[in-house]
Amino acid sequence: MSPGLIGYRILAYTSLGLAIAGIVLPLLPTTPFVLLAAWSAGRSSPEFHRWLHNHRTFGPIIENWKTRRAVPMRAKWLACAMLLLSWGMLFASGASIWLLAGLAVFFCGLLVFLFTRPSR
Repeated sequence: MSPGLIGYRILAYTSLGLAIAGIVLPLLPTTPFVLLAAWSAGRSSPEFHRWLHNHRTFGPIIENWKTRRAVPMRAKWLACAMLLLSWGMLFASGASIWLLAGLAVFFCGLLVFLFTRPSR
């Protein structure tokens, strides 16, 4: 197995672990990690990719994104809250103004992307 495939597989399993944690942790979003797991599994493990698509919890999230490019409103607001929290923590820790400015631009672009996707 090539190093690239191993990397994708590690990313897939790590993303799924974070998605599962997001189910029980209120500030950790589930949807982006499920989508990342599906994407990376599609490049590294057909069996795992198929399992994700057929899973009763994760399958509908993947299908919703695949067919309608939709992100649930709850996931949008959780992502917004997490981005603001992350930026605020960096600000409070005294991070460089250039880092804060760059992340602010990136985060705003990400939020524009998220909130211009349909919710259902």
